[in-house]
Amino acid sequence: MGIRARLWPDLSTREIWFDALLALSSAVAVTLTRRAPGEAGALPASVAATGTVVLAVLLLVLRRRAPLVPFAVSVVLTALSPAVTGAVLITSYAVGRYGSRWPVRVVAGVVGSVAVVQPWALETLDETAGAVTAALLVVVLPGALGAWARARSDLMEALTERAERAEAERELQAREAIATERARIAREMHDAVGHRVSLMVLQAGAIEMAATDRERVEQLACQVQVAGRQALDELRQAVGVLRDGDDDGAPLSPQPGLDDIERMVKECRAAGMDVGMTRPVDAASVDPMVCRAAYRIAQEALTNAGKHAPGAHVSVAIERPAGQLVVRVVNGPATEPVHASSSGGFGLVGLRERVRTMNGTLRAEPRLDGGFLVEAVLPA
Repeated sequence: MGIRARLWPDLSTREIWFDALLALSSAVAVTLTRRAPGEAGALPASVAATGTVVLAVLLLVLRRRAPLVPFAVSVVLTALSPAVTGAVLITSYAVGRYGSRWPVRVVAGVVGSVAVVQPWALETLDETAGAVTAALLVVVLPGALGAWARARSDLMEALTERAERAEAERELQAREAIATERARIAREMHDAVGHRVSLMVLQAGAIEMAATDRERVEQLACQVQVAGRQALDELRQAVGVLRDGDDDGAPLSPQPGLDDIERMVKECRAAGMDVGMTRPVDAASVDPMVCRAAYRIAQEALTNAGKHAPGAHVSVAIERPAGQLVVRVVNGPATEPVHASSSGGFGLVGLRERVRTMNGTLRAEPRLDGGFLVEAVLPA
């Protein structure tokens, strides 16, 4: 660590030169205001010179870190020679500006005022009034200005810190909002595109099974093509929300609801799944958000049944008890070989998050017969 870092930590070159100018000004003030040798109250030349040098050095080094030290030297010089008061003005401001506690400032102000007034040497009322006025101008006023500057600096630091903290909180909230939106888009893509791709896999398997039936193969191939187009359209809709200022944005179609569950069941049947459905519910009496959540729940359950229980019978039931909407998808055990497939396991996690945000409940558990149950109860 260099000499500059030890003597003036955290100070810029400009601030160091400013302190040097104040120290020089204090030395000049003491030199100009001290009385000539032989006059009443005059200091010996050696004492005056030594005090001036010591005060200047202390102001240069300790004015900001320990302002009481140069203040004490200036008070001693003033007490020894009443004419030497110029240095007290600078050190009084330093105590008010850089002093840490109010009691210390008050005590320093009282001591400095007594040194300037010197009540033991006053004889007339005019002398008392002049001495008190000098103390107010030399000690009290600079100290008050220094304390005001300190309070203003602390206030600006507090406001700056508060603004920085608020900015950091806004950035954190923005990052959380982005993460939430990413999770929502990923969930939508998983629900929509994953279901279409699963249907395409089932239809491709059906094509392989019906290789000798040309008409059936053409029908299934057409269904694969339609499913692929629908998957691309839904992918474009999910990714389209990320575009900003793009004129040719992805077209938005009506969001799926209860009425689309029956269509989805028919698509699953066309892909070779054994699916039955009961839906004695009027979609017009249910909130659109609840309808959309019910569709996604049924979609994910059918997708999982097609992947993990091929050939099993699947039943889809939509019920409407008082104030609720119940979606129940039950599949039996697999009757065909289950092909190993990689799965992130996020489908049910996404369903739980979706249901929880709507203050509903979700059951997803295996059955005793080897099948699986997915049941969601949504407030409606």
